Amino acid sequence: MAWTGYQKFLALMMVITGSINTLSTNWADQIHSKGSDGQDRLFNHPFLQASAMFLGEILCLLTFKLIYFKTRNTGGHSLTQGSQNFNPFILMPAAMFDLIGTSIMYIGLNLTYPSSFQMFRGSIIIFVAVLSTTFLDRYIIRREWLGIAYVTLGLLIVGLTDALYQSPGETKGRNSLITGDLLIIVAQVVSACQMVYEEKYVSGLNIPPLQAVGWEGVFGFSVLSVLLVIFYWVPAPPHFGHNPRGTVEDAIDGLIQIGNSPLLMFAVLGTIVSIAFFNFAGISVTKEMSATHRMILDSIRTLVIWVVSLAVKWQVFHWQHIIGFAILIAGMCEYNGILPRCFVRRAPDDQARVVNTEADSLEEA
Repeated sequence: MAWTGYQKFLALMMVITGSINTLSTNWADQIHSKGSDGQDRLFNHPFLQASAMFLGEILCLLTFKLIYFKTRNTGGHSLTQGSQNFNPFILMPAAMFDLIGTSIMYIGLNLTYPSSFQMFRGSIIIFVAVLSTTFLDRYIIRREWLGIAYVTLGLLIVGLTDALYQSPGETKGRNSLITGDLLIIVAQVVSACQMVYEEKYVSGLNIPPLQAVGWEGVFGFSVLSVLLVIFYWVPAPPHFGHNPRGTVEDAIDGLIQIGNSPLLMFAVLGTIVSIAFFNFAGISVTKEMSATHRMILDSIRTLVIWVVSLAVKWQVFHWQHIIGFAILIAGMCEYNGILPRCFVRRAPDDQARVVNTEADSLEEA
């Protein structure tokens, strides 16, 4: 079945905005700007960047409200269909999982490559499967176990490549890459908890996905805003605090850096706007096509991020990443049942032999 023009538009939007989201966040980490102490330094404010992501999710709620009020007298829109009778606080735990996972991921992104960041996010399949068997009483079939094995192998290749192969042009040290990759894996455990919680307690409520994402953004941004005040006074562990105060997060310093650099402001705005459009496109792709199409497009996004990172020299090319990426994608496809199955056809003589054997058995009976 050929795609419609609208479906092609959604697919393109998802790939582009999803790629921009990761690339703009990493770009912000590469920009020097004058801070609150008057010194030029790299922008290293993962918790402030996480709050920017939640702002983007809040835009999804505003979009939902706009579509809802615009189409309520004309039968509604597919993106607004669902139950409006629910307690928004049912989404609070999911928002907290999102807050913790996103903050850890942004710390990891600052320490590793954007492509490794995106590839290691694929490990969420492993943790969702394990948690689903425990909390959702789900049975993992053989095909899914095989997909998990492929994903694990692909991630091992990517991780070992980051850890073992260092070229003269590398901008990040080995310890930084290993720590960043491990943090991203930890973040996927938290994100898997979010997905399992949403499936167990939220999916049955038939909440419009765009509205659910928006409410999670509201809760996440509200809680993180309070944490930013607390983190402003909490001393950071060694090798972690890179702001003038040496605290876990100095949001004031981050905002001053953003105000002193138009490029940095553009990168942060790119994160906010892209996450809103990416969520909108992802939900729309799932509704208009399928979750499988969404997964395939997300894999294409990983490839785009990797190619762009190489083009702008954010990382050095390692051919082992290609192997790891290919195995990782194969694992995702196998897990979701996308890979074609090979069936062995019996030869005519073999089929006749089977028929004759069955007939003989019937006669003996």
